[in-house]
Parts: sequence; C-alpha cells; structure tokens
Amino acid sequence: MKLLPEILQSAAVIQAIRRDIHAHPELSFEEKRTSDVVAEKLQAWGIAVHRGLGKTGVVGTIEGTQGKGQSIGLRADMDALPLQEHNRFDHASTHDGKMHACGHDGHVAMLLGAAEYLSKHRDFKGTVHFIFQPAEEGGGGAREMIKDGLFDLFPCDAVFGMHNWPGLAVGEFGVTPGPMMASSNEFVITITGKGGHAALPHNSADPVFAAGQMLSALQGIITRNKRPIDAAVLSITQFHAGDASNIIPDSAWIGGTVRTFTHEVLDLIESRLHQIAASVAGAFDCKAEVEFLRNYPPTINHEKETAFAVEVMKDLVGEHRVNPRIDPTMGAEDFAYMLQAKPGCYVFIGNGDGDHRSQGHGLGPCQLHNPCYDFNDELLPLGSSYWVQLAMRYLSR
Repeated sequence: MKLLPEILQSAAVIQAIRRDIHAHPELSFEEKRTSDVVAEKLQAWGIAVHRGLGKTGVVGTIEGTQGKGQSIGLRADMDALPLQEHNRFDHASTHDGKMHACGHDGHVAMLLGAAEYLSKHRDFKGTVHFIFQPAEEGGGGAREMIKDGLFDLFPCDAVFGMHNWPGLAVGEFGVTPGPMMASSNEFVITITGKGGHAALPHNSADPVFAAGQMLSALQGIITRNKRPIDAAVLSITQFHAGDASNIIPDSAWIGGTVRTFTHEVLDLIESRLHQIAASVAGAFDCKAEVEFLRNYPPTINHEKETAFAVEVMKDLVGEHRVNPRIDPTMGAEDFAYMLQAKPGCYVFIGNGDGDHRSQGHGLGPCQLHNPCYDFNDELLPLGSSYWVQLAMRYLSR
C-alpha cells in the first residue's frame, strides 16, 4: 500500500480525534460539539471554514497555489445513532442511549487527516471542499445542506463519499458504477373495520383478519408484479392490533419498508401497494388508508467518476485489493442527494471482521448499527491517503 508518510506520522493524533468523537456521540442535527471539533481543527490548519449549512454542517475550503481550476467535494458524515453502547473500552460512549455504531467518527477523522495534509501541500491547481455533513441517519442532512446552498456557495465539479464496510478486509475497497445503495421508503397501512365480541365474529368486520391476508398479498408485488431481474425488497416489520383476547378491535395497522434501486420500480410498488390494500380490506368489509413516505433516493454512482476512483484505489492498494463490481446493498445513504446534484462516486473501505476491537468490547459482532461495533483505526491513514490522492489526481487532470 502506498500510504503517505506524513499521514502515517500523524495517525496517532487522528486516532485520538476519532476516539474523542466516539466517546461524545451526537444525534442528527445535534452535532454541535462534533462540528466545533471539526471547525477548530480546520482553522488551526489555516483552512477557511463555513458553518451552519444543514444546521450543524461544516465546510472547509483549500485553494491551490497554482491558480484556478476544477473543484472537488469530499464528504464525511458526523452523526451517531440512538443506541446504547455495549463496549466498555476507554473510548466508549459517555452519553447514554447514543453511540457511533456506524463509523461516522472514523469518517470524520479520515477526512480531517486529508485536510491536514492538503493544508500543508497546496501546490495544486483548483479547489478542495471538505464537507462535514450532519444527520445522515434518517435526517437527510445532505438534502438540507444542498437546500441551504451547499453547491451554490461551494461549487463542485464532482463530489465523492466513503463508508467503512465490516466484512470487507482492511486494505480493500469495493465500489460499483450505477446503483450502489437502495432507496429507503416506509409505509403504514391502517385497516378500519367494526369491532365486537370475539365469540361472535360474524357481527363484526375484522380488521385483524384483513390485515393478516394483506401480509401475503403484498408480497405478490415482489413475486408477481415486479420483473424478476429488478431488485427490490418489501418487508412488513410491524403489526399492531387489539388490547384483549375476547375483543375484535375496530382497527389494526401494519407497517414496513420498501427498498429499490430505481424510481420506476418504486413507483410500481407504491401504486400496487395502494391498490392491494384497498382491495383486500374491501373484500372483508373494511377500509384501508395508506401512508407511503419516500425517504432517501437510491445512491447511484456516475460511471466516469467511478472509473476514476477505481484507478486511484488500485494505485493505492493494488488491483487485487479493489473490487470494481461489488454487490450493491439494500441499505440506504443520503449521499444519494449529492449524487443527484453532482457527478461523483461513493465507495466502501474495508473495516475487517472485528478483531481490531480493544479489550472491553461487547460480545456482539462488529457490524454496522450493532451495540458492539467500533471503527477500525487501521483505516485512518489509508482513508486519508485515498482522499488526498483522489483530490490531487482529480485536480491535476
């Protein structure tokens, strides 16, 4: 691996920043301390700082000394999850019910490492924007930063993102052109009938029975309406009804999630969901009301920028450690909004299998959104070196 020597020398400092952020997690749009840490570091390195986009977002900008040229955006997310940490090592969360269980602390640290290096090596043409984004975990922080003028104030010819990926070995990268992550959507179907005595069901219109039939019928969208070659998931994750064993309730509701890689498949699923809910409920003398919420769009990598990122990764770690056609995931990511606004690429960097965790870690797996997760600090110099090489090569084209 061709890691930059200066970044390797500062690895301990960047690790300390990462672990400090891990110990003080903040939820979406509450990242005040985290954004303070980011802004203070950037300013200490002589980097121009802008704050307040998306409430708590931070943007640092470096102009090269070789004149005007292209501009590139590098993005890291900052927020934690509402999760109680099970780890007991020294840098475990000090805030009950809050935890960096997705590695955003590491993402911030890797981008800070790159910013420090480029602050000392400005002999390039063009501009680098370091985008520290709030509220990735369901808050749509990328969307809010864009609404607040991110790309108007900080024009970017291309924008790039990166996420650690447990199960992918340390030193390896994964990416694919086109859909990289799915859209995230949720729905609630409320079925209203007529309650009554459970021993006399013929006098009622049973919403529980209707909801039960709906569970199977909705899966027909995936198996009978959608083309088999179009990936999609429809999962029922909630079923709520009744308060007593001898009473048929007046209403019941079911809820779940829909994931797709294209808007066309999502349109089909939403339309059929409305039709099936109404028809099945009506067949049992009930009514159905559907709420369908489209959260994040699919994360779709641009082909040209993905090919460029692959070449940078290959030069950094070797061709055998880069998977240029990794399987997309049905997880979602609000970097999708940035890729809708600008060309760019989102990549996975291997976080290993959990052997890196310090003494005192929890017994669970080192998987994303797990209370025993911890970011692998071995990635810090690698991720920072990737960011630097990506920016320098992009601007020198």
